[in-house]
Amino acid sequence: MDKYDEIKNIDEEAAINAAFQELVEIYLASQHRKKVELITKAFNFARQAHKGVRRHSGEPYIMHPLAVARIVCKEIGMGSTSICAALLHDVVEDTDYTVEDIRNLFGDKIASIVDGLTKISGGVFGTHASEQAENFKKLLLTMSEDIRVILIKIADRLHNMRTLEFLQTNKQYKIAGETLYIYAPIAYRLGLSRIKTELENLSFKYEYPEEYARIEKKIEKTQNERDILYNEFTQPICEQLDAMGLKYNIIGRVKSPYSIWNKMQKKHVAFEDIFDILAVRIIFTPREDKDENNECFNIYIALTKLYNAHPDRLRDWVNKPRANGYKALHATFMSRRGEWIEVQIRSEKMNEVAEKGIAAHWKYKSEDSNSNDDQLENWLHTIKEILDDPQPNALDFLDTIKLNLYATEIFVFTPKGEIKTMPQNCTALDLAYSIHTFLGNHCIGAKVNHKLVPMSHQLQSGDQVEILTSNSPRVDASWLSFVTTAKARAKIQAALRRQQRILQRDGEEKLNQFLEKEGLSNYLGNIEKLWKLHKLNDRDELLAAIGKGTVVLGNDDKDALLGNKKFSFQSLFSFNKEKKKEKKEVQRYDGIDLKQSISLTDDNIKNNYIIADCCHPIPGDDVLGYYDEEKHIVIHKRNCPTANALKSSHGDRILAATWDTHKELYFVVPVHITGIDNIGVIHEITAVIYTQLNVNIQKMNYESNNGIFKGTFWLNVHDVQDVKKICENLKKLSCIKTVARIG
Repeated sequence: MDKYDEIKNIDEEAAINAAFQELVEIYLASQHRKKVELITKAFNFARQAHKGVRRHSGEPYIMHPLAVARIVCKEIGMGSTSICAALLHDVVEDTDYTVEDIRNLFGDKIASIVDGLTKISGGVFGTHASEQAENFKKLLLTMSEDIRVILIKIADRLHNMRTLEFLQTNKQYKIAGETLYIYAPIAYRLGLSRIKTELENLSFKYEYPEEYARIEKKIEKTQNERDILYNEFTQPICEQLDAMGLKYNIIGRVKSPYSIWNKMQKKHVAFEDIFDILAVRIIFTPREDKDENNECFNIYIALTKLYNAHPDRLRDWVNKPRANGYKALHATFMSRRGEWIEVQIRSEKMNEVAEKGIAAHWKYKSEDSNSNDDQLENWLHTIKEILDDPQPNALDFLDTIKLNLYATEIFVFTPKGEIKTMPQNCTALDLAYSIHTFLGNHCIGAKVNHKLVPMSHQLQSGDQVEILTSNSPRVDASWLSFVTTAKARAKIQAALRRQQRILQRDGEEKLNQFLEKEGLSNYLGNIEKLWKLHKLNDRDELLAAIGKGTVVLGNDDKDALLGNKKFSFQSLFSFNKEKKKEKKEVQRYDGIDLKQSISLTDDNIKNNYIIADCCHPIPGDDVLGYYDEEKHIVIHKRNCPTANALKSSHGDRILAATWDTHKELYFVVPVHITGIDNIGVIHEITAVIYTQLNVNIQKMNYESNNGIFKGTFWLNVHDVQDVKKICENLKKLSCIKTVARIG
């Protein structure tokens, strides 16, 4: 070891000791029982276990568990058990120590948490789809058995996201996609709003670095203007609260870059058209804890004397907290500059729950027997119920759970006046399943506010709902098209699988009778001929179709199996040929280095890659490649919903991809336009597209109603710059109100 290495090691030891000392100081400043000796023991054990191991960044590995423990303590507010588990969370996975070793040294609780973290180590997902679904179930099971496991896992993911710059690009896409698809929603559901926001922003930063930088720059550029607005708006509020004798703190909240970008995408608007970037938060100390709800409304009333309140934007999360425990009163007021500003009114206790989520929520629950925690526990119970029904497809399983993660609540009433909390946009059938699986399976409709409605009817807050049932279950696959809750979807799919198994048993019996009657064998080759003849996908579909009666076995089937000349052998395989036709001419890759970025050129796009139909990427879009099961590379936009799911479920097949095109090829892009339906408006639009820009319109849809038109134009373009130029030119027309590319 040379002198430089000696100095480096001394510096590293000092950095490790300083990081641990900071962790201890943060812990001592908390309200938890002081168990510094136990935390020190866990640190020394983890330090020795990870000795000599380094992260991708080059720093000693022990710095990662220290960072995770710091997040667990300071940002989530957990105690010594969780801090120790965070320090030890990678020991069993990465070293020769076992869970039993942890148990002998640190006891059952810490060992149990470390065991749970080990089971879901290496990200949520493995290499194969079945493993991915199973690993995600393990994560959810640990969440419902000991919430500390998932809280430490979220802290682990947060630190990994903070150090994502040291990984190669395709790994960044995988981890960022998985974070945005799963971890941020779970953090939201557990009330960790600040961590959820940071996870979203970091995912956005690594997937769309240019967009992220552009929005950050615009936020910074408009900061002075917001500061002036904030000071003008809050000065009268401070005077009013001072007069009321309140102890309070007012802070400004600026919408996050991801939140702004997401709204721009959903609303098809520019940054300048986002008007709720600034919000104001009032955090007050209640005179007495029991009066904190009333004081929220007293502050609101005081503010209505200063500013006009928006009549439709009062959100009472005080008396009816969100499912993640969040409590606050949200109201929107018109500033003297003519801009709407949201004001969030919270007590200090409410603010801690909002920032630190479920850990703070349950801390106050133990102090306050009246604390409203039913919604959180109901949600965890729902997760357990969903896990009781096997979900064979990993992506379906993810989507089912994800339905329950980002849900705004509404409140509906039973015929007896009991309140039920449901997600916004839920249907009567969702409510039926939320009450009991039997009620959902037997549902035939509902009465909403004493009026008969179909089971697909969307419920509104305040509705009184009575579920109508039949004597026998009548679950139908079409129900999946309108239910919105994870529980309803899971229970319907479970019922359909049961129905399918019954039909398959009946079908198998009928098939065997047919084969026996015709003196034919039921060997697999014959069965395959039959399902291909009827253009089905496999044996199970054939048996179900026979059981249901949609396939009736007869002479054609007999001819197919006997090889009768009247039967066209070619027809057996026409279905499969049609399925593969689209990909037939595309390059197959028997071996590929997933670490390498692929270049999309004018020469190789058509024959080497498949352009995804779900998002229609074009040159200039941020894209990635997906190496599919048939050894093709499919190009998706990075923000495509399908790509987001693939990043989570098949992250090891994601490739970084870049465009290298030179305006030789054309791509079809839909552009949506709305505006005033003046005489000749279509002529004006087409004149800009055809004459000014020399762009061909492949097809268009156009409709007008009450003087307003909306239309979609499918245009042949070379790249994103073409689309941008088209939109800019169309916006110059006085009759045009909005122009946006779809997808």
